[in-house]
Amino acid sequence: MRRLAEFIMRGRVQAIVVMVFAAVVPMMFWLSAAAASLVLLRRGLNNSLSLIIWAVLPALMWAYLDDPRPLLGVLGALGLAQVLRVTSSWSKVLLASILIGVFFAWALGAAFAQPLASLAAELNTAMPKMLSGFYEQLSAEQVLQLESLIVPVLTGLMAAVLQLLCVFSVILARYWQAVLYNPGGFAQEFQRLRLPAVIVFPLVFGMLFAPSLGIQAAVLTPLCSVPLMFTGLAIMHGLVAKYRLGSFWLIGLYVAIVLFTQLIYPLLLVLAIVDSVFDFRGLKNQKNDSDAANGER
Repeated sequence: MRRLAEFIMRGRVQAIVVMVFAAVVPMMFWLSAAAASLVLLRRGLNNSLSLIIWAVLPALMWAYLDDPRPLLGVLGALGLAQVLRVTSSWSKVLLASILIGVFFAWALGAAFAQPLASLAAELNTAMPKMLSGFYEQLSAEQVLQLESLIVPVLTGLMAAVLQLLCVFSVILARYWQAVLYNPGGFAQEFQRLRLPAVIVFPLVFGMLFAPSLGIQAAVLTPLCSVPLMFTGLAIMHGLVAKYRLGSFWLIGLYVAIVLFTQLIYPLLLVLAIVDSVFDFRGLKNQKNDSDAANGER
Protein backbone atom coordinates (compact mmCIF):
# COMPACT_ATOMS: atom_id res chain seq x y z
CA MET A 1 0.00 0.00 0.00
CA ARG A 2 2.93 2.34 0.59
CA ARG A 3 3.94 2.04 -3.06
CA LEU A 4 0.45 3.00 -4.14
CA ALA A 5 0.55 6.05 -1.85
CA GLU A 6 3.96 7.03 -3.25
CA PHE A 7 2.60 6.63 -6.78
CA ILE A 8 -0.40 8.86 -6.01
CA MET A 9 1.77 11.62 -4.55
CA ARG A 10 4.45 11.35 -7.24
CA GLY A 11 2.68 13.74 -9.56
CA ARG A 12 -0.55 15.07 -10.95
CA VAL A 13 -0.91 12.47 -13.71
CA GLN A 14 -0.33 9.56 -11.36
CA ALA A 15 -2.91 10.81 -8.88
CA ILE A 16 -5.48 11.29 -11.64
CA VAL A 17 -4.84 7.78 -13.02
CA VAL A 18 -5.53 6.15 -9.65
CA MET A 19 -8.59 8.25 -8.88
CA VAL A 20 -10.18 7.77 -12.29
CA PHE A 21 -9.38 4.06 -12.62
CA ALA A 22 -10.64 3.20 -9.14
CA ALA A 23 -13.81 5.25 -9.63
CA VAL A 24 -14.58 3.57 -12.95
CA VAL A 25 -14.20 0.02 -11.63
CA PRO A 26 -17.47 -1.15 -9.99
CA MET A 27 -17.45 -1.03 -6.16
CA MET A 28 -13.87 0.35 -6.02
CA PHE A 29 -14.94 3.95 -5.48
CA TRP A 30 -13.65 3.76 -1.89
CA LEU A 31 -10.10 3.54 -3.24
CA SER A 32 -10.68 6.56 -5.45
CA ALA A 33 -12.10 8.37 -2.41
CA ALA A 34 -9.02 7.40 -0.37
CA ALA A 35 -6.66 8.68 -3.06
CA ALA A 36 -8.55 11.96 -3.34
CA SER A 37 -8.64 12.28 0.46
CA LEU A 38 -4.87 11.77 0.64
CA VAL A 39 -4.31 14.62 -1.80
CA LEU A 40 -6.72 16.82 0.15
CA LEU A 41 -5.12 16.03 3.52
CA ARG A 42 -1.66 16.77 2.17
CA ARG A 43 -2.33 19.85 0.04
CA GLY A 44 -5.52 21.35 1.40
CA LEU A 45 -8.82 21.87 -0.37
CA ASN A 46 -7.90 24.91 -2.45
CA ASN A 47 -4.65 23.43 -3.76
CA SER A 48 -6.10 19.99 -4.45
CA LEU A 49 -9.44 20.92 -6.02
CA SER A 50 -8.19 20.61 -9.59
CA LEU A 51 -7.05 17.05 -8.80
CA ILE A 52 -9.86 15.67 -6.66
CA ILE A 53 -12.42 16.71 -9.26
CA TRP A 54 -11.11 13.74 -11.29
CA ALA A 55 -12.46 11.39 -8.64
CA VAL A 56 -15.86 13.08 -8.85
CA LEU A 57 -16.25 12.97 -12.64
CA PRO A 58 -16.41 9.14 -13.00
CA ALA A 59 -18.70 9.04 -9.97
CA LEU A 60 -21.01 11.43 -11.80
CA MET A 61 -21.07 8.92 -14.67
CA TRP A 62 -22.26 6.22 -12.26
CA ALA A 63 -24.92 8.58 -10.91
CA TYR A 64 -26.10 9.16 -14.48
CA LEU A 65 -26.37 5.35 -14.80
CA ASP A 66 -28.70 5.32 -11.74
CA ASP A 67 -26.10 4.35 -9.13
CA PRO A 68 -25.40 7.36 -6.88
CA ARG A 69 -23.31 5.40 -4.37
CA PRO A 70 -19.87 6.15 -5.90
CA LEU A 71 -20.67 9.87 -6.03
CA LEU A 72 -21.99 9.89 -2.49
CA GLY A 73 -19.01 7.86 -1.28
CA VAL A 74 -16.40 10.11 -2.88
CA LEU A 75 -18.07 13.35 -1.75
CA GLY A 76 -18.70 11.95 1.73
CA ALA A 77 -15.08 10.87 2.17
CA LEU A 78 -13.81 14.22 0.94
CA GLY A 79 -16.11 15.98 3.40
CA LEU A 80 -14.78 13.88 6.28
CA ALA A 81 -11.19 14.40 5.11
CA GLN A 82 -11.74 18.15 5.21
CA VAL A 83 -13.14 17.87 8.75
CA LEU A 84 -10.05 15.89 9.77
CA ARG A 85 -7.68 18.39 8.16
CA VAL A 86 -9.35 21.35 9.86
CA THR A 87 -9.91 19.81 13.31
CA SER A 88 -7.33 16.97 13.50
CA SER A 89 -9.97 15.16 15.57
CA TRP A 90 -11.19 11.67 14.77
CA SER A 91 -14.09 12.05 17.20
CA LYS A 92 -15.36 15.01 15.17
CA VAL A 93 -14.90 13.01 11.97
CA LEU A 94 -17.00 10.16 13.35
CA LEU A 95 -19.75 12.50 14.50
CA ALA A 96 -19.72 14.25 11.12
CA SER A 97 -20.10 10.83 9.49
CA ILE A 98 -23.54 10.51 11.13
CA LEU A 99 -24.71 13.74 9.48
CA ILE A 100 -23.34 12.51 6.17
CA GLY A 101 -25.05 9.16 6.76
CA VAL A 102 -28.40 10.89 7.25
CA PHE A 103 -27.92 12.61 3.89
CA PHE A 104 -26.97 9.26 2.37
CA ALA A 105 -30.18 7.74 3.73
CA TRP A 106 -32.27 10.48 2.12
CA ALA A 107 -30.45 10.21 -1.22
CA LEU A 108 -30.49 6.40 -1.34
CA GLY A 109 -34.11 6.29 -0.25
CA ALA A 110 -35.02 8.50 -3.19
CA ALA A 111 -32.76 6.73 -5.70
CA PHE A 112 -33.73 3.16 -4.74
CA ALA A 113 -37.31 3.71 -3.63
CA GLN A 114 -38.76 1.05 -5.94
CA PRO A 115 -36.20 -1.71 -5.23
CA LEU A 116 -36.48 -1.05 -1.49
CA ALA A 117 -40.26 -1.23 -1.64
CA SER A 118 -40.09 -4.52 -3.56
CA LEU A 119 -37.61 -6.00 -1.09
CA ALA A 120 -39.75 -4.84 1.84
CA ALA A 121 -42.78 -6.52 0.30
CA GLU A 122 -40.87 -9.80 -0.02
CA LEU A 123 -39.70 -9.56 3.59
CA ASN A 124 -43.23 -8.82 4.77
CA THR A 125 -44.37 -12.00 3.05
CA ALA A 126 -41.55 -14.07 4.50
CA MET A 127 -41.62 -12.71 8.07
CA PRO A 128 -44.52 -14.90 9.33
CA LYS A 129 -42.40 -17.97 8.51
CA MET A 130 -39.09 -16.49 9.63
CA LEU A 131 -40.47 -15.27 12.97
CA SER A 132 -43.26 -17.78 13.43
CA GLY A 133 -43.37 -17.93 17.22
CA PHE A 134 -42.70 -14.23 17.79
CA TYR A 135 -44.87 -13.06 14.90
CA GLU A 136 -47.98 -14.84 16.16
CA GLN A 137 -47.81 -12.98 19.48
CA LEU A 138 -47.97 -9.56 17.83
CA SER A 139 -51.17 -7.60 17.57
CA ALA A 140 -52.40 -6.30 14.21
CA GLU A 141 -51.17 -2.81 15.11
CA GLN A 142 -47.72 -4.10 16.05
CA VAL A 143 -47.50 -6.07 12.80
CA LEU A 144 -48.26 -2.92 10.81
CA GLN A 145 -45.67 -0.98 12.78
CA LEU A 146 -43.06 -3.69 12.21
CA GLU A 147 -43.78 -3.78 8.49
CA SER A 148 -43.58 0.01 8.24
CA LEU A 149 -40.07 -0.03 9.74
CA ILE A 150 -38.60 -2.34 7.11
CA VAL A 151 -37.96 0.28 4.41
CA PRO A 152 -36.37 2.86 6.79
CA VAL A 153 -34.18 0.16 8.38
CA LEU A 154 -33.06 -1.17 5.00
CA THR A 155 -32.32 2.38 3.86
CA GLY A 156 -30.39 3.02 7.05
CA LEU A 157 -28.34 -0.14 6.56
CA MET A 158 -27.43 0.89 3.01
CA ALA A 159 -26.48 4.36 4.22
CA ALA A 160 -24.47 2.92 7.13
CA VAL A 161 -22.43 0.70 4.79
CA LEU A 162 -21.65 3.76 2.66
CA GLN A 163 -20.89 5.78 5.79
CA LEU A 164 -18.51 3.03 6.96
CA LEU A 165 -16.73 3.01 3.58
CA CYS A 166 -16.30 6.79 3.74
CA VAL A 167 -14.69 6.61 7.18
CA PHE A 168 -12.53 3.71 6.04
CA SER A 169 -11.38 5.72 3.00
CA VAL A 170 -10.32 8.61 5.21
CA ILE A 171 -8.56 6.23 7.60
CA LEU A 172 -6.66 4.72 4.67
CA ALA A 173 -5.77 8.19 3.38
CA ARG A 174 -4.55 9.28 6.82
CA TYR A 175 -2.51 6.08 7.13
CA TRP A 176 -0.91 6.77 3.75
CA GLN A 177 -0.16 10.34 4.77
CA ALA A 178 1.55 9.16 7.95
CA VAL A 179 3.52 6.44 6.14
CA LEU A 180 4.89 8.98 3.67
CA TYR A 181 5.42 12.01 5.88
CA ASN A 182 5.14 11.00 9.56
CA PRO A 183 5.94 7.30 10.17
CA GLY A 184 4.09 5.99 13.21
CA GLY A 185 1.97 9.11 13.50
CA PHE A 186 -1.27 7.49 12.44
CA ALA A 187 -0.96 4.64 14.94
CA GLN A 188 -0.55 7.12 17.82
CA GLU A 189 -3.43 9.23 16.53
CA PHE A 190 -5.85 6.35 16.04
CA GLN A 191 -4.98 4.61 19.30
CA ARG A 192 -5.87 7.78 21.24
CA LEU A 193 -9.38 7.91 19.79
CA ARG A 194 -11.94 7.90 22.58
CA LEU A 195 -15.55 9.07 22.65
CA PRO A 196 -16.61 10.53 26.02
CA ALA A 197 -19.83 9.42 27.67
CA VAL A 198 -21.54 12.69 26.77
CA ILE A 199 -21.26 11.63 23.13
CA VAL A 200 -21.59 7.86 23.51
CA PHE A 201 -24.89 7.79 25.37
CA PRO A 202 -26.78 9.90 22.78
CA LEU A 203 -25.44 7.48 20.16
CA VAL A 204 -26.70 4.53 22.20
CA PHE A 205 -30.06 6.27 22.57
CA GLY A 206 -30.18 6.75 18.80
CA MET A 207 -29.41 3.08 18.22
CA LEU A 208 -32.00 1.76 20.66
CA PHE A 209 -34.83 4.26 20.64
CA ALA A 210 -34.71 6.10 17.30
CA PRO A 211 -37.60 3.99 15.86
CA SER A 212 -39.83 5.15 18.73
CA LEU A 213 -39.30 8.76 17.63
CA GLY A 214 -40.90 8.07 14.26
CA ILE A 215 -40.77 5.63 11.40
CA GLN A 216 -38.22 7.61 9.38
CA ALA A 217 -36.00 8.05 12.44
CA ALA A 218 -35.31 4.31 12.29
CA VAL A 219 -32.52 5.07 9.81
CA LEU A 220 -30.49 6.41 12.75
CA THR A 221 -30.16 2.99 14.36
CA PRO A 222 -27.39 1.66 12.07
CA LEU A 223 -25.89 5.12 11.45
CA CYS A 224 -25.23 5.73 15.16
CA SER A 225 -23.45 2.39 15.46
CA VAL A 226 -20.66 3.25 12.99
CA PRO A 227 -18.77 5.74 15.24
CA LEU A 228 -18.95 3.25 18.11
CA MET A 229 -17.62 0.45 15.91
CA PHE A 230 -14.57 2.45 14.82
CA THR A 231 -14.01 3.57 18.41
CA GLY A 232 -14.08 -0.09 19.47
CA LEU A 233 -11.42 -0.85 16.86
CA ALA A 234 -9.30 2.05 18.13
CA ILE A 235 -9.60 0.69 21.68
CA MET A 236 -8.42 -2.74 20.56
CA HIS A 237 -5.46 -1.18 18.73
CA GLY A 238 -4.66 0.89 21.81
CA LEU A 239 -4.81 -2.07 24.18
CA VAL A 240 -2.62 -4.20 21.93
CA ALA A 241 -0.06 -1.40 21.77
CA LYS A 242 -0.24 -0.68 25.52
CA TYR A 243 0.33 -4.26 26.56
CA ARG A 244 2.65 -5.09 23.63
CA LEU A 245 0.55 -8.07 22.59
CA GLY A 246 1.82 -8.23 19.03
CA SER A 247 0.14 -7.86 15.66
CA PHE A 248 -1.19 -11.44 15.84
CA TRP A 249 -4.08 -10.21 18.01
CA LEU A 250 -5.06 -7.51 15.52
CA ILE A 251 -4.88 -9.94 12.62
CA GLY A 252 -7.12 -12.30 14.56
CA LEU A 253 -9.52 -9.44 15.29
CA TYR A 254 -9.96 -8.52 11.64
CA VAL A 255 -10.29 -12.14 10.58
CA ALA A 256 -12.98 -12.56 13.24
CA ILE A 257 -14.77 -9.44 11.98
CA VAL A 258 -14.93 -10.94 8.50
CA LEU A 259 -15.99 -14.41 9.65
CA PHE A 260 -18.19 -13.52 12.63
CA THR A 261 -19.45 -10.02 11.90
CA GLN A 262 -22.76 -10.52 13.72
CA LEU A 263 -20.87 -11.40 16.91
CA ILE A 264 -17.82 -9.12 16.79
CA TYR A 265 -19.62 -5.95 15.66
CA PRO A 266 -21.85 -5.77 18.78
CA LEU A 267 -18.86 -6.56 20.99
CA LEU A 268 -16.96 -3.59 19.54
CA LEU A 269 -19.97 -1.37 20.26
CA VAL A 270 -20.12 -2.59 23.86
CA LEU A 271 -16.37 -2.05 24.23
CA ALA A 272 -16.69 1.57 23.08
CA ILE A 273 -19.59 2.16 25.48
CA VAL A 274 -17.78 0.65 28.47
CA ASP A 275 -14.53 2.50 27.66
CA SER A 276 -16.39 5.82 27.67
CA VAL A 277 -17.06 5.20 31.38
CA PHE A 278 -14.03 3.23 32.60
CA ASP A 279 -11.34 4.55 30.22
CA PHE A 280 -9.29 1.36 29.75
CA ARG A 281 -6.30 3.18 28.26
CA GLY A 282 -6.10 6.05 30.74
CA LEU A 283 -6.81 8.75 28.15
CA LYS A 284 -9.34 10.74 30.15
CA ASN A 285 -6.78 13.11 31.66
CA GLN A 286 -4.71 13.35 28.49
CA LYS A 287 -5.27 15.39 25.39
CA ASN A 288 -7.48 13.37 23.09
CA ASP A 289 -7.00 12.84 19.36
CA SER A 290 -7.38 16.58 18.68
CA ASP A 291 -3.75 17.23 19.69
CA ALA A 292 -2.36 14.87 17.08
CA ALA A 293 -0.29 16.31 14.28
CA ASN A 294 -2.01 16.87 11.02
CA GLY A 295 -0.74 13.55 9.68
CA GLU A 296 2.85 14.72 9.98
CA ARG A 297 5.25 16.55 12.25
